[in-house]
Amino acid sequence: MGFKDQQVRFDHVTRPPRLKLGDTIGIAAPSGPFKTQLFEQGMHVLRNMGFNVHVPEAIFQRNGFLAGSDEMRAEVVNALFRDPAITAIVCARGGYGATRVLPYLDWDTIRRRPKIFVGFSDITVLHLALLGMAGLTTFHGPMGTTLATATEESLDCLKKVLLSGKPLRLDPSDALVLNHGEAQGWVVGGNLTMLCHLVGTPYQPSLAGCLLFIEDITEAPYRIDRMLVQMTLAGCFEGVAGLVLGRFTDCGATEEIHQVFMQTFKPLGIPVLANFPIGHGDRNMTLPMGIEARISTHPPRLTYLAAATTE
Repeated sequence: MGFKDQQVRFDHVTRPPRLKLGDTIGIAAPSGPFKTQLFEQGMHVLRNMGFNVHVPEAIFQRNGFLAGSDEMRAEVVNALFRDPAITAIVCARGGYGATRVLPYLDWDTIRRRPKIFVGFSDITVLHLALLGMAGLTTFHGPMGTTLATATEESLDCLKKVLLSGKPLRLDPSDALVLNHGEAQGWVVGGNLTMLCHLVGTPYQPSLAGCLLFIEDITEAPYRIDRMLVQMTLAGCFEGVAGLVLGRFTDCGATEEIHQVFMQTFKPLGIPVLANFPIGHGDRNMTLPMGIEARISTHPPRLTYLAAATTE
């Protein structure tokens, strides 16, 4: 059962308990193997923020281009949700492989023990599955290896979202308006390639009434167009309330990429913002998923209407 089958009501999504200094963050590796040096630097960043870190030995396994078998990678995630000593889960890296663990996740346990879950890129599929299958708000943001090179702005945003209990507002000075307007909806999105790969699966989200955000890396404009065309033909963008474009790292000329998106989204008459610091790159702001927000274009701004965590 996926989003379309369940017709998820976002006003009933579960917000996880917020972090406190001294809480323990568990690390999962649901996708590919990671570089040890960057990972250790990332763990140092989390400890310097004031958190304890639990690193399961299993995440260091290697199975070709995966960080261990599908069942083992899923079991690490399940075990971290089961463990009452773990308050939040941060993924080690993206890459490839998160889709393969979806059939092995323990949705009942995840629903009973909601926790902060952070990652991006390949982890997009887990965000959407956790939201759709378990009704859990999750967090699109820096991971174990990318924390090592993240800007102070990115780290401050992550810490603010997870600790403060205040609604987030993003109004980057270099943001662009591609189509004017205002819209309100539930924030959903992530990596375009992974969104496209979920089409036709039980985990495919319904985006009706949502503020969709999209980012990607190393995808040429024609491949971005191909994915958008496929998703359009599949009806994925019907009812989307607004669009926020993040970074498209090593994808070609930014202006051309924006033109590709506008071919799809301008006919929808929705507000479109671009150049937000979301996704691959040193600037990667943390976005809660499944929380209601508003976008406006005078000036370009994304404003959450509620905190993403509870006391």
